[in-house]
Amino acid sequence: MKISKIQGQLNVPDIATIPFIEGDGVGVEITPVAQAVVDAAVKKAYGESRKIEWTEVLAGGKAYDKTGEWLPQATIDAFKECLVGIKGPLMTPVGGGIRSLNVALRQTLDLYVCQRPVRYFDGIESPVKRPELVDMCIFRENTEDIYAGIEWEAGTEDAQRFYNFLHDEMGVTKVRFPQSSGFGVKPVSREGSERLIRAAIEYALSHDLPSVTLVHKGNIMKFTEGGFKKWGYELAEREYGEAIKSGKLVIKDCICDAFLQNALIKPQDYSVIATLNLNGDYVSDMLAAQGGGIGIAPGANINYDTGHAIFEATHGIAPDIAGKNLVNPSSLILSAVMMLDYIGWNEAAELINNALSKLFQSGIATNDLARFMSNGQSMSTRKFGEAVINALE
Repeated sequence: MKISKIQGQLNVPDIATIPFIEGDGVGVEITPVAQAVVDAAVKKAYGESRKIEWTEVLAGGKAYDKTGEWLPQATIDAFKECLVGIKGPLMTPVGGGIRSLNVALRQTLDLYVCQRPVRYFDGIESPVKRPELVDMCIFRENTEDIYAGIEWEAGTEDAQRFYNFLHDEMGVTKVRFPQSSGFGVKPVSREGSERLIRAAIEYALSHDLPSVTLVHKGNIMKFTEGGFKKWGYELAEREYGEAIKSGKLVIKDCICDAFLQNALIKPQDYSVIATLNLNGDYVSDMLAAQGGGIGIAPGANINYDTGHAIFEATHGIAPDIAGKNLVNPSSLILSAVMMLDYIGWNEAAELINNALSKLFQSGIATNDLARFMSNGQSMSTRKFGEAVINALE
């Protein structure tokens, strides 16, 4: 049965239909492993009373081979109707049209939050001295900023027309080399900023987290990044004044380059991060590196207003190791943990988290992690999935 949203709350049936995209490259290997882990955890937590009914939908190379389309309308419709889904990594189409299938899904379904929780698992090697201090959740805006995709290639007629408009109509004289310049437009709206920051604040309050930090570059881009910061403070004061006055919530801001330093020096000062798209890209990957890399970094794209959410592996298709049974499935497994938490099946989610913690502490991992562990025991993709299932308790 399909998940729905009624009076602002997710309505999750005991047998929940979850559409999934297998993914390209290593997606073929990690998706069945993650599904098997989830199925085992759900059974362990709830017996036969709850179950996920997986239904495959197509996107990427598999979709193109079967339908001639990279992103069939039937796939979009399935995610719209079922609200919650999960996907493996997707290749970027060659040629014109869709630049990124991931971006297309986010834009089409208006999944305005790219949510990336970052935490450290004991036993994993990290490039920093105190990785256990890193425990943050990034809320990255998913529909505006550079993801709007408004740009014109240097040397084209459109680029010249845009420059002419800037110069002739707007009085812009600071384009140093107009004939060889490409141009991009970075839209940032009050509505888009507020809904992202509101979601971040609600997450902080519901998880008893002490602060939300607005990460921006408003010292340079005063009306886009600066607007994001300004609107964030105004929203917090207008809608969450009592929580701020009581000390339950702290709203602060940090310029992006300073934040990248602070996150290394004093990560314990931050809990929930709200930021625009490009900054969020840098921040998410930098923080993931402190926890062991994107191989164990989960992610989700969510519309907290409609309830639509797609959980995903944060890494690419890795063609160099695809088909070799080497890839680390942890990113997709942990994204599935996020999905279970999102639909309220927290007991199953906790079982998986605990199993992964136990394995990593024992040095059991796929080769990308095990080779750096002092007691590392390298496992294949499938064997690691089996180890996670056996560690569920």
